Amino acid sequence: MTLGPLDAVAAVSVAAWLFLLLFRGRFWAFREEAAPPLTGSAPSVCAVVPARNEAEGVGQAIASLAAQNYPGDFRIVLVDDNSDDGTAEIAREAAGASGRLTVLPGRPLAEGWSGKLWAVSQGVGAAPGCDYLLFTDADIVHTQESLAGLVARAKSGYDLVSYMATLRCESAAEKLLIPAFVFFFFLLYPPAWIRDPRRAMAGAAGGCILVRREALARAGGIARIRGELIDDCALARAVKSSGGRVWLGLSGTAASIREYRNLGSVGAMISRTAFNQLGYSALLLAGTIAGLGLIFLAPVALAFRGSFVAISAWALLSIAYAPAVRFYRLGVWRAPLLPAAAAIYMWYTLVSAFQYWRGEGGRWKGRSVRPRAAK
Repeated sequence: MTLGPLDAVAAVSVAAWLFLLLFRGRFWAFREEAAPPLTGSAPSVCAVVPARNEAEGVGQAIASLAAQNYPGDFRIVLVDDNSDDGTAEIAREAAGASGRLTVLPGRPLAEGWSGKLWAVSQGVGAAPGCDYLLFTDADIVHTQESLAGLVARAKSGYDLVSYMATLRCESAAEKLLIPAFVFFFFLLYPPAWIRDPRRAMAGAAGGCILVRREALARAGGIARIRGELIDDCALARAVKSSGGRVWLGLSGTAASIREYRNLGSVGAMISRTAFNQLGYSALLLAGTIAGLGLIFLAPVALAFRGSFVAISAWALLSIAYAPAVRFYRLGVWRAPLLPAAAAIYMWYTLVSAFQYWRGEGGRWKGRSVRPRAAK
């Protein structure tokens, strides 16, 4: 049987989805793995929390850290990055009488550093002697067993352990775009490949990263990645390339409470780093848009023109996306809507590129994020 031009395009999409389903490290599985029990001695840990105008969520985040059920020495350093909304006071109140929290006023931003990493570096400097460092954001709420699970996982043979925190998924925009965000992230960074020491691929989720202090030093410290916008993956690459082992996975023990009320707020998150992810390359941008159009949008467009092959491609991408939808406790009927989410991500990737070409960066916490020059 000879395929017509439209069916030939759809067949390429079918082949792409079959390849992704079978040979991309089962990125789509969305399987939460329980942490092993913490046995033996409990190493000392210091949590470093960079915070800039985080009054809305920092109280819950710090309270959850202060309440950790961890048998070893555990301290918290919150670096208040020149907040003007009472972030530090809220954090102190939330920590209560635990005695675990130190609030460190942030110094003015140094040349060549991103704001978050400059704050993190100050927190690391204020936490000498800790065996492990926990980098966690001021919108991340941990269950009482979260830290023990992270440390147990690290003690099982990993130098860096990162949980992809469960993101808030309540507004209409969040329900459409948040499961897709994690799905796309795992498509780029399959957790199984990250954990494999034979593969160079490395990645992490910045909201919750536990790193062995010796491994961080061997990788060059925070200074090595000081100008990175996608700092979590840059840190994971630095650790793995210096001989460390990295683990990334899903966990319900860490959850983000940051709200994305509309498409614009999610779009700002995407456009802040999307073109950076492509190395500021116009060629990679064109290839990415073409590739996304072929495997996400073409099946829908051609399915409505009666192509059975295109319907098959749409079914395959829906099957791949269904575990992500179920993980976020949404109706599986949302799985076929992945192409709509992909179209929005494509648009904000273009926005990210236009911002770069205009000499602008995204804005985050009232501060312009200036992209590095392309290499």
